[in-house]
Amino acid sequence: MDVIEDQMDVDVAARLFHGLSDRTRLSILTTLLDGECRVTDIVTAVGSSQSNVSNHLACLRECGLVVDRPGDRRQVFYSIAHPEVRTLLIAAEQLLAETGHNVELCASPYMDRSDDR
Repeated sequence: MDVIEDQMDVDVAARLFHGLSDRTRLSILTTLLDGECRVTDIVTAVGSSQSNVSNHLACLRECGLVVDRPGDRRQVFYSIAHPEVRTLLIAAEQLLAETGHNVELCASPYMDRSDDR
């Protein structure tokens, strides 16, 4: 494989993981691990506003990580688009079970801590 192609793959992967680094989007995806949900159910589970959740769902849908389908009475149902997303999230949970304490304590200046509250 060409070096430029390798770098392009890394860039796309970095964008994927950057998208997953947002707390709201990650919370939405982990909520969807249990199966299809209505927007109102996701809002409750995530603890955010409907407009914020809808914006993040639109981002996840545009990236191909979730799919939506219309329901009754103007409801929209969301689910994880590909089994690989589920596999990735479960693998991340398993990795954090092993390394989570170290990740939490990581003081590297390269780790973005601007999202901590």
